[in-house]
Amino acid sequence: MTPPNFRTFDLNLLRVFDEVMAERSLTRAAQNLSLTQPAVSNALRRLRESLGDELVRRSGQGMEPTPLALALWPTVREALRQLQSSLAPSAFEPGDADDSFRLGMADATAAELLPNLMRILAAEAPGVSLHVMPLVSRDPRKLLEDETLALAVGYFPAVLADLGARAQVGKATPYAHQRLYDGHYICAMRHDHPLADGVLSLDQFCAARHLLVSFAGRSFGFIDEALALIQRKRRVALTVNQFFTAGFLAAQTDLLTVLPQHFATTISNANALAQRPLPFDVPAVHVDALWHRRTESSPAHQWLRQALVRAAAKAYAP
Repeated sequence: MTPPNFRTFDLNLLRVFDEVMAERSLTRAAQNLSLTQPAVSNALRRLRESLGDELVRRSGQGMEPTPLALALWPTVREALRQLQSSLAPSAFEPGDADDSFRLGMADATAAELLPNLMRILAAEAPGVSLHVMPLVSRDPRKLLEDETLALAVGYFPAVLADLGARAQVGKATPYAHQRLYDGHYICAMRHDHPLADGVLSLDQFCAARHLLVSFAGRSFGFIDEALALIQRKRRVALTVNQFFTAGFLAAQTDLLTVLPQHFATTISNANALAQRPLPFDVPAVHVDALWHRRTESSPAHQWLRQALVRAAAKAYAP
């Protein structure tokens, strides 16, 4: 395929292409663009000639895109959104806003951030609402891509490593992130557990039966990775997918569990938990906010991200 001459390429054709891809219908695309259907068909024909590809074919009552169209559409849509945002940015007044945002985070993260975040909303943006979904993956990019989430908050080491590697070789990355805080972990157990008195040794830790919080149900987590580095391992007898559940069960069984220190302190009285330092070195867990760049310049999203940063700073203030 001979690439089109960008100097003479009609960028208006991309608006038509985006609408046709979104609607999968020439009639609805024409209505949305306030054009006639022949005008949309003519624009699509010109774009096909420029790109040397059919782009869409009739399929039943709708249109079926070609592989090239599917590959081009995300880039075209993102470019159009950024251009629209730059030329006609929408105003956002927190006090008058009634926006709604979907956030994804684990229950322990929510317990640490949401109290301060909701205080900020109540004081500055009382009409804004949040819908928090449980984050059950260490890679929420698809949820951000399909707009299931506006923002994901959590520990995403593989995602950030991938984004960093792409940036180093000059590849565009459709996601952005910001560090919120560094989490530290402790070992938690019921107050009358045999290991609750005195210093918890590495041998005692490894010999005990453990409860692991695993979103995917795997019995091997970052604690096990740290143990493997010193050629040790533990026995995971149970996995659950919520930190609150782990704390509740640890308070009523002989199982040990590893919890974020701030979260464990928050729930320790309610669940009768004792805390002990981990008897080996574990790197801090970096908690980041992750979002799609299509929202990068949105005033509403910018305000939300800044509010989240402030909420984290208050939660982890010395």
